[in-house]
Amino acid sequence: MTLRCLFVDLNSFFASVEQVETPALRGRPVGVVPVQAESTCCIAASVEAKRFGVKTGTLVRDARKLCPGIRIVPARPKLYVEYHHKILEAIWKHTPDPQAGSIDEMACELIGRQRQRDNAVALGQAIKDEIARLGPGGLRSSVGIAPNHFLAKTASDMVKPDGLVVLEQQDLPQALFALALEDLCGIGPAMHRRLNEYGIFTVEQLCRAPVAQLRIAWAGIEGERFHARLHGATIPMPNSRTGDEDGAHNQSVGHSHVLAPEFRNTRSADAVLRKLLLKAAMRLRSYRKVAGRLHVRVNYIGADPWEASCRLDAADDSRLLLHALAGLLATRRDHKSPLAVGVTLTHLIEREGSSGDLFAQGEENRELTTVMDRINNRYGNNKIFFASAQEAMNAAPMRISFNRIPDAPREDETSNEHWLKRLRQAKVLAEAEHRRRERPL
Repeated sequence: MTLRCLFVDLNSFFASVEQVETPALRGRPVGVVPVQAESTCCIAASVEAKRFGVKTGTLVRDARKLCPGIRIVPARPKLYVEYHHKILEAIWKHTPDPQAGSIDEMACELIGRQRQRDNAVALGQAIKDEIARLGPGGLRSSVGIAPNHFLAKTASDMVKPDGLVVLEQQDLPQALFALALEDLCGIGPAMHRRLNEYGIFTVEQLCRAPVAQLRIAWAGIEGERFHARLHGATIPMPNSRTGDEDGAHNQSVGHSHVLAPEFRNTRSADAVLRKLLLKAAMRLRSYRKVAGRLHVRVNYIGADPWEASCRLDAADDSRLLLHALAGLLATRRDHKSPLAVGVTLTHLIEREGSSGDLFAQGEENRELTTVMDRINNRYGNNKIFFASAQEAMNAAPMRISFNRIPDAPREDETSNEHWLKRLRQAKVLAEAEHRRRERPL
């Protein structure tokens, strides 16, 4: 019994949810976009649209050329989160404790007799059927079953849509030889180039390569681990929250956004920049890191982009970062129409290893941001925010993280009374924290 993991991948998830919710879209090519603008790109494409070559990242104008009948619809992240939790509940009916790797991927550990091939296949089909019953028109999923998480995820990608693929130990590694290197999770463009430099161009060559060669190609032990996963060993995957595609730690945190037509003016673009910076600062604090530099970029219609950056004193506080952003924006001189904006925090170090700004009011600022983060983490982004970003609240909307899915909102979280109560509790929490810090040891 070599089967240990069952991996569920929702096919064209965002577009499929739109088709379930809107009967007129069923069976038709659909592209999901962050904003209704021809200059943006598709963040998801339905199975029907993919047959015409439309995929994630395809510009809207190109999608219309590839597929003249495509329907372009704005994304509804809150709806996708709701369906995500419905799918988790559906999987729970058949196996305990499914682990969500992202909004559209779940991994399940096989236990006991579930590890027998026939039982594992029956379980996978039962989960697929349960998911398909969640809405009219059905949601399609692909399931991979294998000795480890890495191979189960790989198997789920081998037949789409609506596939169910089993990779047993006896099938390895020959069953992988037909794949391309970039089909394997963890091999992005940079790693692909490095492998080519070492004479590895196919998955077969990768599987047969000496472990020592892969250690050199990966510049560390991750090459040896990758080789072991390919051959069925159970080894934890790199932490996707703090690592990039090659397993290195994040060196930056940032957000960018293509502006909707009504936001293509300097005042609105600046408000969107402030909102993006607040989102980046919240992520930075969740990683328990501080930034040493802030970089800002504005792309314009028919003109060169504007960029600026400044040094920071090991900052993670939203108010200090907003002040730094204001200083950068004050140096800009233009009357052009902005098209897209972005902010990036770089030179990251662990908060515990930083002395910070010795003259800043760090503790008072941190108490406020800590309370705000707790509220937004528990009840959803932008439930409480700085007023300078208010104009942009309808821009740069909620995005679906690849490794953290918000809780589904409860019915009692929609009234003004509910939020007044939450804010009163936050005030009490902040005051108690302040008293605790002032108490002598």
